[in-house]
Amino acid sequence: MPLGTWLKAGTSATALVLATAGAATAAPAGESSAAQAAAVTLRYDDSRAAGWEAAIAAGVASWNANVSNVHLVEATPGTAAEIVIVATTGWPQATLGPVRPGRQVRVELGSQAVDQGYNKTRIAAHELGHSLGLPDTKPGPCSQLMSGSSAGTACTNATPNATERSRVQSAYASGITAPADERILIDAP
Repeated sequence: MPLGTWLKAGTSATALVLATAGAATAAPAGESSAAQAAAVTLRYDDSRAAGWEAAIAAGVASWNANVSNVHLVEATPGTAAEIVIVATTGWPQATLGPVRPGRQVRVELGSQAVDQGYNKTRIAAHELGHSLGLPDTKPGPCSQLMSGSSAGTACTNATPNATERSRVQSAYASGITAPADERILIDAP
């Protein structure tokens, strides 16, 4: 067999092996493969956030629908939670994460922001974003969840944008995160 035929056959065989290997390890959209790290599960306790339950549930649902390396679940009564959520009369604030399993951060959902016209669901999703390791991006447009109050009271967007999703995905990519720096971020305008 001529050398050119051998090279073509070898190249085709190599391409077939690589394509087969890729197909064997690639996960269908929406599913994770065994080769990927399992999602980090973080529990939240909103038992002291009366009046915020629907906003918290919507904020959690937004994060869970938009990132796959971390999953937020409500803590069962009596179990420890990584994210403790409380209702306050001040401005919303949160400990900057990314929080790790077994560690704890605090989210304060302040009614002062709601009294000034800010959307509760956006507030909850934004503060959860801090727990997942995202700082504020002020000033910023409504399309950036982490722009917080700088987007104005008309903004109701509670969905992280592509950059915000990517940063959280990276923070939890290996299933292990860097230690939180324990800064409290207050979201007053």
